[in-house]
Amino acid sequence: MVDVLVIGSGGAGLTAALWANASGASVAVVGKSYPTTSQTSMAQGGINAALGNVEEDHTALHIADTIRSAHGLCSEDMVRKMCGDAPEIIAWLCEIGVPFSRLAGSHQGTQSIAQHQLGGASAKRACYAQDYTGLKILHTLYDSCLKAQIPFYDEYYLLNLITQEGTIKGATFLEIRTGEVIQLNAKSVIIATGGYGALYHGYTTNAHGSTGDGITAVLRAGGAVSDMEFVQFHPTALKHSALLISESARGEGGYLLTEAGERFVDELKPRDEVARAIFDQMQAGKRVFLDLRHLGETKLLEILPQEVALCKIHEHIDPAKELIPIKPVAHYTMGGIDVDDALEVNGIKGCFAVGECSNAKVHGANRLGGNSLLEIIALGKFSGENASKHAIYASSKPANTTQQEIDQAKITALLTHPATTNFYPYRERLGQLFYEKVGIVRNATQLNEALQEVISMQVAHQAMGILDPSPTNNQTLIASLEFGNALLLAPTIISSAIAREESRGAHYRSDFPAEEPSLQKHIILQWKEEAPCR
Repeated sequence: MVDVLVIGSGGAGLTAALWANASGASVAVVGKSYPTTSQTSMAQGGINAALGNVEEDHTALHIADTIRSAHGLCSEDMVRKMCGDAPEIIAWLCEIGVPFSRLAGSHQGTQSIAQHQLGGASAKRACYAQDYTGLKILHTLYDSCLKAQIPFYDEYYLLNLITQEGTIKGATFLEIRTGEVIQLNAKSVIIATGGYGALYHGYTTNAHGSTGDGITAVLRAGGAVSDMEFVQFHPTALKHSALLISESARGEGGYLLTEAGERFVDELKPRDEVARAIFDQMQAGKRVFLDLRHLGETKLLEILPQEVALCKIHEHIDPAKELIPIKPVAHYTMGGIDVDDALEVNGIKGCFAVGECSNAKVHGANRLGGNSLLEIIALGKFSGENASKHAIYASSKPANTTQQEIDQAKITALLTHPATTNFYPYRERLGQLFYEKVGIVRNATQLNEALQEVISMQVAHQAMGILDPSPTNNQTLIASLEFGNALLLAPTIISSAIAREESRGAHYRSDFPAEEPSLQKHIILQWKEEAPCR
């Protein structure tokens, strides 16, 4: 039994592990894949902190920008903590070796870090490492965990949490390489498994595995979710591949143009407004492009080398000479596991949640660019410290193996169930359905149609099997489990969107286009189940 079990090996999980370890707790990190493949590596634009290196800026402005973007649905206390801790977080990242881009002639200290402006910000606040910011942070965190000799369980797929009388006792996992169901006991657990953007399969910047596995595990264990209707659509993804083109491209002066060469929106407005403006152009039958040509090849290769490479590889264009065809796609999920101000899951003692899977009430109805990386590091630290404190007084008596036995029987049944229906076409259809009817602009008719189709998929899912019966390294089995979680999570998103009869931030209802003051509140959903998860 470990003191703190961290489930998820992205930026939030690695930060939590480092700070729990520094607090004296025994720690283990479990991941579905490997740390360097996590979604954190896709965060390109930067991490916010009011350092004022390029122009005057203050923490109070950062707080105000975040609160304004949240449209009344954030916790001001949590926002103040996150933004107030930001300068110290950047100093810590520098200390452990993150190679931030620097101002000319400067090489050391936080006051030499280069910063640029992202949408919704009132100043140049995002610290960056070219357009590889998330990747550089992730690699540095992983290196630091290895130096601290924190053990990793890679290729362990989360099945269920183990609770006893409302208190966390550990979790069960499918060891992908062997096919064996493993139980890991722990005094505290931190869920850091990422968001649910992969429900928009084919229309998202997220990896296929971002299916909300940790969120559904919490629901099955008696926890709650909140604000599930708030899904952020990034304005600029490559048209044909949905790969992200960082907001920093617009922060450095990129334009959004129609095919007629007309600018139609302030490119540095919050993401929800820019995404809707692009959507309106597309609905009118117009193609939309990102124009970086005026920035010049030298500057593009200096600050956006990854974007240049992605355009050449996936769109077969040179952004220094040609327009980039783009479309808005699902990018970030503001809703998630409902937690208190200590990041403890409401309904499960000793279980904490951090990062995109968690609703810490810092983003509200619309996240600011640059605040996601800040959240995973600032609140990752906070969750690690809090989980280690809980572990000091938690019981060291391990849980029984009831949940492990149930989960092993379920995996065996899945592998032997007749494969009368292939689930892969349904996964494709779910992504299309969500993009078209639970997308950038929504209405009651579309949402109810989507809910009915999801219910039909849930019925059909009972007949879906796996063609490959091998228990070892079975990626089809993992994809099937992920799809099952997606189907369980989908109604929470749609139901919340139906209930919110207003437009607020990233949730835009064409049949209710204005904000409704009486709906300035969180929509919370919870399943009631005390028995082991089945």
